[in-house]
Amino acid sequence: MAGAAMPGYSVVAQSEEDDITLYGKEMNGLYFDFKVDFKGDVFSRPFWINVTNPAYAPQLYFQDINKDKMNELIIILTRGYGTGVLDQEVYVFHLGNKRFKEVLVDSPLAIVNKNIRTSLTPSKAEISIGNKHYSFNIKELKLLPETLFEEISLGSIINYEVKDDKLTATLHPQLSPGAFVGNIIITYEFQDNMYQAEKIEFKLENE
Repeated sequence: MAGAAMPGYSVVAQSEEDDITLYGKEMNGLYFDFKVDFKGDVFSRPFWINVTNPAYAPQLYFQDINKDKMNELIIILTRGYGTGVLDQEVYVFHLGNKRFKEVLVDSPLAIVNKNIRTSLTPSKAEISIGNKHYSFNIKELKLLPETLFEEISLGSIINYEVKDDKLTATLHPQLSPGAFVGNIIITYEFQDNMYQAEKIEFKLENE
């Protein structure tokens, strides 16, 4: 039964409905040396880490995100956080015959570097995805030109989520310390034995 005591380990996250428990050892504000109890089968991930702040506890999903009519195990970890910073990782496991096969998820940063063009000047910020172009007036955003980065930063906040049986990653384009504009949302699909970008969208905060 998931949730049974494991000496030396704390319960870090749990889904009683799906009989899944994530255990870890605690030290210096981090959980490490994880063990995953999936319906009574236990496997180890010694190099995973997650902050101990309960607000950033690991997220467990047991959903069909690749349309094969079988649920996958998705675990989202938060390695670090702060003002304008969120560092998350996602792990996806395909399950069958009591085997846990970890499947590669393409890096959101690699995806945006291949598919998105950006530019930042003292007067204007631009983001282009395919044939769609977005432009922002720096003065209208009430940003001081001297505070701007040399280029738009995309990697300071990476937020994974499973929604409507789809794995997504959201990045927040940053123009200067504390100044963000919109969201870049990557929707993943399973193709060529890995999870790759199916769709890349830019949305303003109020959309």
